[in-house]
Amino acid sequence: MQCIQCKGKGLCGLPRCPITSRFLAQATVKPSASYQGSAPSVFVGSFGYPDVQGGPLLIDDSDHPPDWLAKDLGIEDVVAIRARTIRGRSPARQVTGGLQEIALSSRPLDVDVAFSRPVSFAMTFDGTVAPVGFSGEIRRLDVVGSASVERLVDRITSDTDLGATEACVELSRGGNDVYSIAKLMTSGLLGRRRHFVPTRWAITAVDDTLSVALKKEIARLPPIDEFLVFSGEVFANRIVCILAPGDWRYEMIEVWGKQTLWAGDTEAIVQDREGIKKQGYSPISGAYYSARLAVTEYLTGIRRSARVIVLRHISSDYWAPLGTWVIREAARKAMASPPVSRESLDAAVAVASARIGFSHWQEHSTLLPEMRTQRTLFSF
Repeated sequence: MQCIQCKGKGLCGLPRCPITSRFLAQATVKPSASYQGSAPSVFVGSFGYPDVQGGPLLIDDSDHPPDWLAKDLGIEDVVAIRARTIRGRSPARQVTGGLQEIALSSRPLDVDVAFSRPVSFAMTFDGTVAPVGFSGEIRRLDVVGSASVERLVDRITSDTDLGATEACVELSRGGNDVYSIAKLMTSGLLGRRRHFVPTRWAITAVDDTLSVALKKEIARLPPIDEFLVFSGEVFANRIVCILAPGDWRYEMIEVWGKQTLWAGDTEAIVQDREGIKKQGYSPISGAYYSARLAVTEYLTGIRRSARVIVLRHISSDYWAPLGTWVIREAARKAMASPPVSRESLDAAVAVASARIGFSHWQEHSTLLPEMRTQRTLFSF
C-alpha cells in the first residue's frame, strides 16, 4: 500500500489506480474537441512556475463547495461533479484576458472553447485542490457575454497600490468568501506586483493570510473563561476542537485511520503547532491553515482569545481526496455546533477523546502537557 506516497500517481504498480478508477466510473463526459457552456472558475497549475499553465474549469454546475453542502450532496455526488469537470489548459499568459474575466465575474460566464484534440481523463491528487476529471489543451477561448463585477471587487482589483494581504482582508471584510478571493489571487488580480499564482498555493495563501489577520485581533482580546469542546464532520472527516482559557496557541493533530486513503496497515499521524507567529510551512499542509481559519473566525466572532487543539480523524469512508475545502467546512461546521462546556482541561480532553473515538492522540500533543503544567497570567 503506497497511497500515502503515491496519491494517485500510479506508484503502487497496479495496472489501474483504484482511486482514479472510481472517479472515472463517475465521469459522463464524452471526449470532444470543443465545449460550449458554463465556466464557473479557473485553474492555474504549479509545474514550471512562473511559466505556468492555466485555463477555465468547464462544467454546467456549481464549483462552489458551500453550494454542494447546502444541497446535501454526498461524496459520490461531488465525485460525479468533479469527474465530469474539464480543465482547459494553455500557457496562462495566452489566455490572461479570458481567465481574469471569468475570475472577476460574480456569476458563471459562458464560454466557447476549442481544444487541440479531444479532452482526456487525467486525474491527479495533491490533497489541497479539488481534483478534475478531464483536461485538454486550449486552441481557442472565447468568453460569451460580459462579467458581472461587484463594486468592491472592481475597486480592489483596480488598485495596483494595494498589497495582496490588504486586498484579501478587505475583500473578506466586504463579504467575499475564501473561494472567490482565491480565484482572484490565482488569476493575478491582487497585489502590487501581479502574476498568476498556482491554484493550490492560492488556496492555502488565502487561508493563511486571513487567519493571520484574525490572530492579530485575537491577541488583543480577553480569554474565554471555560473549557469548550466542539465537533463536526464532513465526508468522514471528523473535526474535534478544544478551546481552553489563555492567550492564542494553536495545535492540530491529524490522524489517518488504518486502510484509509493515505495510510496503510497502521495509522498515519502528524502534528504541528504555533503561537502568535508560525515558523515555516506546516507538515500537515493546507489542512492546517484551513482548520485554523475556521477557529479564528469563531474566536473573533465571540471577541475572545483561547488556546486551541484541533483533532482531525479521517476514516476509510473518505475514499476520494476532494481538497482542503472539506477540512475548512468540517471545522466551520464544528465551530457552529453547540459546544460542550467543562470546568477543567482533563474533563474537556475526555469529551474530545470520546468524540474523536480514541485517546492516544494525547501522546502526540505538545500543547496539552504544556497547558497542564504551566500557569499563565489568566490563571490568577
